[in-house]
This record gives sequence, C-alpha cells and structure tokens, in this order.
Amino acid sequence: MNVTSNKPLQSLNIFSIKGIQMRTFHITWLTFFVCFFGWFGLAPLMPAIRADLGLTKPQVGNTIIAAVSATIFARLLIGRLCDTWGPRKTYTALLVIGSLPVMLVGLAHDYTTFLLFRLAIGIIGASFVITQYHTSVMFAPNIKGTANAVAGGWGNLGGGITQLVMPVIMTAIIGFGYVKADAWRLAMIVPGVLMLIMAFVYYRYTKDTPAGNFSDIERSASKAAPVSFWKACADLRVWALALAYACCFGMEITFDGVAALYFFDNFKMEETEAGFWAMLFGFMNIFARALGGILADRVGRRYGMRGKGVLLAGMLLLEGIGIVLFAQAGNLPLAILSMLTFAMFLKMANGSTYAIVPFVNPKAVGVISGVVGAGGNIGGMLMGFLFKSQSISYGQAFLYIGSAVAAVGLLLFLVNFNKAIVVEPAEAELQTV
Repeated sequence: MNVTSNKPLQSLNIFSIKGIQMRTFHITWLTFFVCFFGWFGLAPLMPAIRADLGLTKPQVGNTIIAAVSATIFARLLIGRLCDTWGPRKTYTALLVIGSLPVMLVGLAHDYTTFLLFRLAIGIIGASFVITQYHTSVMFAPNIKGTANAVAGGWGNLGGGITQLVMPVIMTAIIGFGYVKADAWRLAMIVPGVLMLIMAFVYYRYTKDTPAGNFSDIERSASKAAPVSFWKACADLRVWALALAYACCFGMEITFDGVAALYFFDNFKMEETEAGFWAMLFGFMNIFARALGGILADRVGRRYGMRGKGVLLAGMLLLEGIGIVLFAQAGNLPLAILSMLTFAMFLKMANGSTYAIVPFVNPKAVGVISGVVGAGGNIGGMLMGFLFKSQSISYGQAFLYIGSAVAAVGLLLFLVNFNKAIVVEPAEAELQTV
C-alpha cells in the first residue's frame, strides 16, 4: 500500500518514516520510551533515595504500589479520551501534566511528600494506552498485532534503559561536586524536560488518524455516539485479557520497580551495577514483545482468535514457571539466566495480549485498551503489596507471583476468544476507530 495514502497500512516497514502512519508509529513508541524515564526513573535511584529519606521496607513497598496504582484510573480515563478527544491532544496533555511531578519530585524531603509525588508520577503510565490506540488506528487488521507489539516493546525498552542511564546521570552530577542526596533530585529534571520536548513533537508531527485529526475529518454517527463503557466491558474476553495483562505487564512494572534494589541487596553491588542487571530485563523488549505480536498475527491468520488465546495462555504458563525458577536462584548467574527466561515469555505475552485487544470490539478500542491496560496496573499494585511485607522476603514474593501467573495461564486455556478471525475493511476501520 502507498505510504502516502490516508488509509491504515497493511504492512510494517520499520525503516520507513514516510507518510503519517509510519511517522506516527515512530513518534508514538519513542514518546512511550521517554515516558518510562519519567515513570520509572526513580526506581534505580531508590538505594540512594532510601538512604537519604530513611525509608523502611514497608515504605519502599508503598512507593512501588503508588507508582502503579494511580495509573489504573488514569488508563481508564485516557482510553475514553482517545475515543472522543483523539490520541494526539490526549498524549500532548498527558506529557505536559506528567512532566511536572517528575521535575518537582526533588522537592520531597520526607516519606509522605515523596509518596505523593510518586503517586502523581504514576499517571504517566497511561501513555501506554495512547501508544496502542494510535498504532491500532494507523495499521490494518492483518498487521495490527505486530505493529502494536513492536511499538509497545520498543517503548517498554525505556523501562530497561532507564535502569542503567539514571544511575549514570546521578553519578555524573556527583562528579560535578554534588552530594548523592542532591544528585538524585537533580537527575529527575532530565526525564521531565525530555517529556516536554516530546509533547511538542507529538502535537506538531502526528495526526489522530491516517485521514487527519478528529477535528478536521467528518466523523461517522457511530463515532459521535461511541459504544458505552459498560457495554464494551460486558464482554468476558475483556476481563480475561485484563487478567492476563495483570500477570504479564503487571509483573513487568513490578520487576522494573524492585529489580535494582533486589540485585543491590542480594548480591551486594553498587547502584550502577545493579542498574545494569536490571536493565537487561527491560532490554528484552527490543525484540521479545514484537515476537509475541508477530507470532499472534501468524497464529491468528491460521487458527483465528481461539489460536491467539491459546498462544497467550501458553506464554503465561511458561512465564510463571520462569519466575518460580528465578525466585529459587541461589547465585547471580542462575538469577540472570532465569530472569532472561521469564522475561522472554512475559514480554511475548504482552505482545500477544494486544494482538487480541483491537479485535474484541473495533468500535471501542480506546475503552478496551484502557481497561486491559488498567488490569496490568492492578496486577502490579497487588504484587507490590507482597514486596512491602516485613514477613515475606523478595524471593518468597517472586515465588508466590510465579505460581499465580502459571495458574492464570492454565485458566486462560479454557477461554475461547472467538474462533472467527475478525477482519474489517480498512475503509470501515477509519470510521470505527
């Protein structure tokens, strides 16, 4: 298909920036990448923050929960705004508003204030919903899963890179003569500024749909009266996907929040070294999530939505087994190997989930993306409670989580996501998405 057309693309050429579809694709994943620096930039700095603010283990756990809990409500709201206001304006507003607590968190000098800032920063996690919505709009049904998975995976890569980069930024600031207690505060200004830059880029260089912005194009009567939130959520498949995403993405953001501390405490290393090992987990996103989407598209073409569901269930089962192995790893090499193993299946499950989401109800992609995305954060929030407990070690928490994820994987084998392959014409999709 001609990349200069005003229709969704039927192929994904990742090396192209021609046409509004590919330009939007690259800008949206890059924006999501930057959002992770704001959302989880504090995680690899937590050893320094913990020492500076005198935080206890339960208090650190509460900050982990706060980082993901605000995102639950933000994702529900953002999903609706994408359907009505458009992804371009929604993303721009989220970036500007979200940058403020990121840059100002350095003003926190006690646990309560830091917790409130961490809660406010959590709204940035809603950026994922816009990324997946916008990518769904720009690509035809045959390639949606792949496009969503690549955009989500490359964006999620920011969750890994920030584990390495933020300690380096803090170390560089210390090199200029600042003490560590001031350096972590100044380091957080960097992701905030990057978010403001991406707000300008997003507003200036993207459009809501291949045919133009919502305000510039004629919208159908069905779009003027979109499917209600409750009607869209009455579908059992929506909740099955939300549960699946709680187990894969919920575990991802939980691990992003605790990995550096886990390696720092268990294997007695510096912040930069702990950040490096934690970064490897996120770095898997460069290909693993995309692989999940590609496999889901191929399975879907042959076995329909039922096949996609079976693939997702299998990925979750293998992820759960991998987490259990990680929990029982007694040395660093075994911990790294098992971490990379469960990371592979976890991120493939992420991609497989959002290869199904756009097809459940094409007239309510934003709402369903928001609900499923919120499910991921609910999972992350519930897992966070395990890591704040004084009576449960981090290793035991991983063991419980791995067992639960494997159980959910087995349960999802029973869910039929629909045997028929949902394929609507590209022209119709412009009116319904």
